Amino acid sequence: MPETLEQAPPAPAPATDRAGFRLAAFAAVIVVVLFAGYGIGRLNNSVEQAQAAPAATGDGHDDHGAVSVAPHDDSGAAPHQHNADGTVTQVAGAGATAESVGGLAVTSAGMTLVPETGLLSTGGAQPYRFRITAAGGAPITTYAVVHDKPLHFVLVRRDLTGFQHLHPTMAPDGTWSINLALAAPGSYRAIADFTAVVGGRQTPATLGVDLTVAGDYRPVALPAPAPRATTDGFSISYAGTPQTGATQPLLMAVTGADGKPAPLEPYLGAFGHLVVLREGDVGYVHVHPEPQPVDGAVKFWLAAPGPGRYRMFFDFQVAGKVHTAAFTAVVK
Repeated sequence: MPETLEQAPPAPAPATDRAGFRLAAFAAVIVVVLFAGYGIGRLNNSVEQAQAAPAATGDGHDDHGAVSVAPHDDSGAAPHQHNADGTVTQVAGAGATAESVGGLAVTSAGMTLVPETGLLSTGGAQPYRFRITAAGGAPITTYAVVHDKPLHFVLVRRDLTGFQHLHPTMAPDGTWSINLALAAPGSYRAIADFTAVVGGRQTPATLGVDLTVAGDYRPVALPAPAPRATTDGFSISYAGTPQTGATQPLLMAVTGADGKPAPLEPYLGAFGHLVVLREGDVGYVHVHPEPQPVDGAVKFWLAAPGPGRYRMFFDFQVAGKVHTAAFTAVVK
């Protein structure tokens, strides 16, 4: 019989082949984990976006024909300022910045400010009407309440004089109305600051449009910078230096005629409001303070959107009456 040959055991795989196999297996596991994480991330983002978009309530009118508003009020929120792109920058401490100012565009976030007229006259009070329209041209009739009002209306001449902070009323058809008393001719900027409810979403925006008052225009030079101002018998001083790139604290202190701190009262959901307007383009920043005064002073956090000269208007209330102090600030 032929001799039976014993079959030799298979030679072990080279070390390089085993290492390559382990590397390929590890890479496959990594790919699976990455795809799983991507799917979870998309799911989380979708949930967050849904939670961040509260739905509107009602059809914009109550049972008596008046216009209703969405149940939202940020009067107890942290200090913040409103930006041109419809965002709200939280500024409760250093580090946050405001990259833009509002009121420079008539259209933003798909909404447009449409006035009935762009020409008024000096003298007594006269009606001024406008609408906020959605992308398709239909008037918006539902707004969120922000600091006690569905819409804040600021009017100022382009030399930053004649400042007024007003609150129009809205008819059921979406037409806003306010009586304006304008003392001097010139070119004015009308700015509407609001949070509209469109398609179930609350969308903040700040829109601006020009308004002309016919007559002999005599521009007024911007006052020199000073940390102190007087109005209606009150002395108001501020401490702090506005800067670009980071928020800085501004503390507004109000003293009465007796030399004692004035007993400030909440006004529009806060102990004060600060509207900052930039010279040249009338860029607008609206800042709300910390919920409570700090050592008797109203504390704001402000990030200047760029270098230039600004006029700061501080609204405060004492004994049921609102007063406004104005300051010039230079940001370098």
